[in-house]
Amino acid sequence: MRRNVLRTVAATGAIVFAFGLAACSNGTAPESEGGGSGTEASDITVGVAMPTETSERWIADGDAVKSQLEDAGYEVDLQFANDDIPRQQQQLDQMITNGADILIVASIDGTALATQLENAASKGIPVIAYDRLINGTEDVDFYVTFDNYTVGVQQAQSLLRGLGFLDENNEDTGATEAKAIELFAGSPDDNNTKFFYQGAIDTLQPYFDDGRITVPSGQIDMDTVSTLRWDQATAQKRMEDLLTSTYDGGAKPLDGVLSPYDGISRGIITALENAGYGSTIADGLPILSGQDAEIASVKMIADGVQFATIFKDTRKLATQAVAAADAFAKGEDPEANDTETYDNGVKVVPSYLLESDIVVADNITSLLVDSGYWTEEEIAAGVAD
Repeated sequence: MRRNVLRTVAATGAIVFAFGLAACSNGTAPESEGGGSGTEASDITVGVAMPTETSERWIADGDAVKSQLEDAGYEVDLQFANDDIPRQQQQLDQMITNGADILIVASIDGTALATQLENAASKGIPVIAYDRLINGTEDVDFYVTFDNYTVGVQQAQSLLRGLGFLDENNEDTGATEAKAIELFAGSPDDNNTKFFYQGAIDTLQPYFDDGRITVPSGQIDMDTVSTLRWDQATAQKRMEDLLTSTYDGGAKPLDGVLSPYDGISRGIITALENAGYGSTIADGLPILSGQDAEIASVKMIADGVQFATIFKDTRKLATQAVAAADAFAKGEDPEANDTETYDNGVKVVPSYLLESDIVVADNITSLLVDSGYWTEEEIAAGVAD
């Protein structure tokens, strides 16, 4: 459903906003074909709600969305909620009160914003869900994200590569030596978690079936292995508990861990190092997957500590969010490449899905340095400039 973006226009007549990313380099929209006068891009405010500043990834997302919107001429109200649901609700309420014309929302809890979105809908404000689907409401108009099921597939593929079951082309090597792994999932209130985990489990299932991979703890159910708020300390504590209950405090072998996010991976690695598994893979540290190509974990991959991560280029995701906002500003529907997958319980939300990549030590330069995402100096230091 298209929504009239500027409420002042809704009161005076139907004017089509005909400015695009390429057309608004001077900050001014051209006149519409319907004869209405052009609208200054700077007269449109986009509210951008991000979940937290405790994750390097979300800081990068917020900065990328804000800078690209401002380059396109928009006014931007960027807020971070520090993983506090009431705070994010209040921020959205305030954005609406202050006159936001479009909202881009990366939710903390995808089920907790129905009231805010209903308010936005009543005022004709389009809502773009950013990387996390907002559930249980009809008042979300578009979704920009990565192919999250494929991200989960890639996480499992990277684990299988590190364990020797797949080669670099993800072809089965024929290795038969059984390996023991444990499973971690993301936050249960994040809609992406179920896609990541299902993609991973579907990829690992043949290896469970033929006995080449086992989960000695028996903890496989997503609700059991989930990590609230993707929290590093929570993951470390669960890994410590697993080591005590299942691996005799580190005396029994553990070959790999499916981890859905780099922060979780770092917590797991700390627990494993403290249990005496070694400080690098060569020294006996289990194979770990990850996600988001955070700089601290990229250094760990380069140093042979973490095996892999999934690179989701947030610059491209920001570009797609801005393109969607621009389409709504024109009175158009954003371009979708998926209209079937993302059912939020009330409606299937039209979506644009981006691709991701597996990062291992051998392709850090080609994927991350050559693309300008990180510099060699940042990776060497493990700290972003």
